[in-house]
Amino acid sequence: MSTTELAWFQSSHSGSAGDDCVEVAVTEQAVHVRDSKDAGRAALAVGREGWGRFVRYAADR
Repeated sequence: MSTTELAWFQSSHSGSAGDDCVEVAVTEQAVHVRDSKDAGRAALAVGREGWGRFVRYAADR
């Protein structure tokens, strides 16, 4: 699947302009992450288990 076909979303905690954060798209195989300021650049794809570990780690900080 092309990253242009993904349903990207931003956190509800993003600034009102919405142009200074990361965007995330979830598929069965991976969680894709990209910079909202440059959506044309390559996205980072992380396995769902690894993403879950990252989110739990970040939430504990």
